[in-house]
Amino acid sequence: MRTLNKELQSQITPRQALGLLKEGNSRFVNNLKLHRDLLEQVNATSEGQWPFATILSCIDSRTSSELIFDQGLGDVFSIRIAGNVVNTDILGSMEFACKVAGSKLIVVLGHTKCGAVKGACDHVEMGNLTELLSKLQPAVYQEQQTKGERSSKNPEFVENVAEINVKRTVKSILQRSFILEQMVENGEIGIIGAMYNVETGLVEFYADTDFIKDEQNAHLSLKELGK
Repeated sequence: MRTLNKELQSQITPRQALGLLKEGNSRFVNNLKLHRDLLEQVNATSEGQWPFATILSCIDSRTSSELIFDQGLGDVFSIRIAGNVVNTDILGSMEFACKVAGSKLIVVLGHTKCGAVKGACDHVEMGNLTELLSKLQPAVYQEQQTKGERSSKNPEFVENVAEINVKRTVKSILQRSFILEQMVENGEIGIIGAMYNVETGLVEFYADTDFIKDEQNAHLSLKELGK
């Protein structure tokens, strides 16, 4: 199992980066994770890191990006915050990951049965959590399908809000970061939203949030990466 280096990272396209994550999730779901010598990867990455993707996910203990996508040390930047919301610090981290460190893809990863989303659906107010959940409230109000029980007691309502939140976050990243917007426009990086199912382990990528320019000549196959 090869550890990414600068040369390999530079050859990965945004679309190929998405392919690597999809293949990794397939391995995870089928319990076929790749063999990795983690100590060897510690040594291989001790002088630098060249992750191919940046994943914004929830702090939920079931949603570790490295496990869900079967990746090793140095493969992905992992940004975690309750409700996978975005703020200035997170945008700055993404700009570093992509513009400075060479990451090729940003994934906004929500998950089913999200506690933060449930809290927003119930309009919970508690200390500093109040401000965080306020970032989810627009998704709650945007959900117009549910006419009956609009609280965490209604699982369908919760999942609808979670999906809306992911899609809003993707758009927010592009609207609030000129650096990332321009990198997407130039085809240097891509961005996409997705949902992790805590019952099945499967990640569903949302086609209507796919801001990845397709390449005419993808110059590196996934197999060549040893992924």
